[in-house]
Amino acid sequence: MRPATRLLQLSCRVTLFTRENCGLCTKARSVLSEVWDKRPFEFKEIDIVKPESKAWRDLYEFDVPVIHISKAQSPPEDPGLSGRATKLMHRFTADAVQTKMDAVEKALNTENNGSSQSP
Repeated sequence: MRPATRLLQLSCRVTLFTRENCGLCTKARSVLSEVWDKRPFEFKEIDIVKPESKAWRDLYEFDVPVIHISKAQSPPEDPGLSGRATKLMHRFTADAVQTKMDAVEKALNTENNGSSQSP
């Protein structure tokens, strides 16, 4: 039996930037599904072709699929801060996604341990 707290306390959010009729995007969804089966995460998908996603289209029009991996409690993705994002582009494996998730979780644990210690 899996501990319920693991499901309630997802530490990572994965945002997939995609578009319709994109074969690599279909493959990316498959890879993310494989990762999810082993390690659940918050998921958001942004279709860069939609009018409300123009800023993302300007960044990633020729680069989809792109994923950003962040802490689950982080503010929503911001195109102006995309340079700081932990990301993978185009073709990536489940192992590559999990490695990036490990890095984000390690940073989260370091922050949490540092903030709980007395000065």
